[in-house]
Amino acid sequence: MAYYGKCIETVIGQLDKFKAKKGSAEQFLEAASTTLQTLSPQKQAFILEVLSGCLEYQKLLAVVVDAFYVRAGCLCPRADYSLFEVICYLATFQLEELGFQLFCDIVRSQPVDKMRKFLGFFFNPLNLCSWITDEWSLIYETAYVRENWIGPLMRWQPEVQKLINQLEEVLANQSVSKTKAKVTEPKEFNLTVPRPRSIPVPEPVPVVAKSKPVPRSTYQPPKEQQLLETTKRHNRWKAEELLLRANMEEMRCAVPRSRGEPPTQDSQKTLQPRLLPRILKTPKLTFYKTNNVPVKLNTAAILREGSLYQRQVEKELERVDKLVDGAGDFSEFLEWQRKVQAEGREEQLAASECHRLQGKLSHEEAILARQRLVQGNKEKADQKKEETAELMQQCAERRLREERSMKELVQRVAEVQKNVKVAQTKLLRGRQQIVQEVIEESRELLQRSAEAAGEEQQRRRELISQLRALETQPVRQGKLVDLTQIPGYGLEGEMSVVELRERLALLKETRRREEEEKRDQIIQGKRARSQELQNVVEQISLCRAAMGRSAALRTIWKELQDSDTSLLNTPVCIF
Repeated sequence: MAYYGKCIETVIGQLDKFKAKKGSAEQFLEAASTTLQTLSPQKQAFILEVLSGCLEYQKLLAVVVDAFYVRAGCLCPRADYSLFEVICYLATFQLEELGFQLFCDIVRSQPVDKMRKFLGFFFNPLNLCSWITDEWSLIYETAYVRENWIGPLMRWQPEVQKLINQLEEVLANQSVSKTKAKVTEPKEFNLTVPRPRSIPVPEPVPVVAKSKPVPRSTYQPPKEQQLLETTKRHNRWKAEELLLRANMEEMRCAVPRSRGEPPTQDSQKTLQPRLLPRILKTPKLTFYKTNNVPVKLNTAAILREGSLYQRQVEKELERVDKLVDGAGDFSEFLEWQRKVQAEGREEQLAASECHRLQGKLSHEEAILARQRLVQGNKEKADQKKEETAELMQQCAERRLREERSMKELVQRVAEVQKNVKVAQTKLLRGRQQIVQEVIEESRELLQRSAEAAGEEQQRRRELISQLRALETQPVRQGKLVDLTQIPGYGLEGEMSVVELRERLALLKETRRREEEEKRDQIIQGKRARSQELQNVVEQISLCRAAMGRSAALRTIWKELQDSDTSLLNTPVCIF
């Protein structure tokens, strides 16, 4: 058992290496044969035969092992994948050649629990005759699969079942022996009894100093704010009093005249010398003068103010053009707008009524559609029930047919097992002869590979000796370089080092000239910009002066009109 256990471990290790490398099977077998030369010829032949068979029928073995991990071997580790492949290969292809006793020894050399699970799953008649046959038929022909693989497995099934029962008995004995093991009895620790703790003396309660109360000023507004409010009220009262006094003490002596009558020349001549000293003495008249203090403005402020004045001039010109073209009031446009709005409201009301009616119709249609859907669901449910009843009946009939076929199959297997011993002896002799031929061929191949390796080693030695002889020859250390010569590598734009240096010098000169030209352009642009800003500043100063003069003239003219109306229109005028 230990002998076959070591052989199986070697095969599992080689399979794991092949899966890790993922190379070709032929090269891997050659490498494995070279590594196994230290073993005995019998052991080497067995390992190579099992390894080559597992690689050849890897797809068939993977179908069974993958299904085992999914259905019955969920708790088995993935590291035992190669072990299950080897056992499946031996049971399928080598059981008759090895003999059942030798197969039992190989199985007993492996973990009992894993072998019991895998053999019980693989030699289950339901699995062999159903999905295993179907999956293998997808790779090979169905007749070939049933005749060469499924048939022999079914013949060996009763004996394998006895082996499985023996493995279960071994597991039961192991569990019983484990349960009979002496259980450790815990003992209490011999610990010293702690002394009772003394009651601590209570600490005196610390006396906290009495805190100062919060001052009332925290919740009151500050006095400065009250003083400011009183000062504001007093100043407002003073301003109102002064305004009332100024309105009451205005000029009351004015010549009454009609509202639309213009003043005569005599009255104007008599009023002018009287009004001028009063106008000049009144504190209300203030002559605005332009502030000549220079204010420093940045570029953005200058451009913003210039654009403002430009927009004002454009708006004024546009207004004058519209007046010249005869622009009128907007009464007709407003009337047309009111009509359009009224028509839009009427259309909106009609559309809302239409939407309301459409909503009612859609609600009724939804109710009808729901009723139709419920009716259709009822019909579908009835139809589904009828279909399920038919399917259940068909399933029952199919199960009966399967049971009959299984009974027939069992009877056939029992009949075949009676006349199988003669065929087994013939098959064993043929396979033994094949094994001997394979062993001889493998020996010849190993001998040839050894001869080829020796020739390759001799050739490498000769090459190494030649290389060492070349290394011993003297080599010129220095090398003459001509900077004016072109290397001649066949590249586009190839040139010598001297030409390259000249071109670099010319390129630097052209770049320096371009930088100087760009610098001159930047300086000229800055000068033009500063000149433009100076022009804008001059234009702004002119506009400010004109606006100051016009504001002063308007103020003087308004004062003159107010004084004129107070003298001519009414004797009393209160503003």
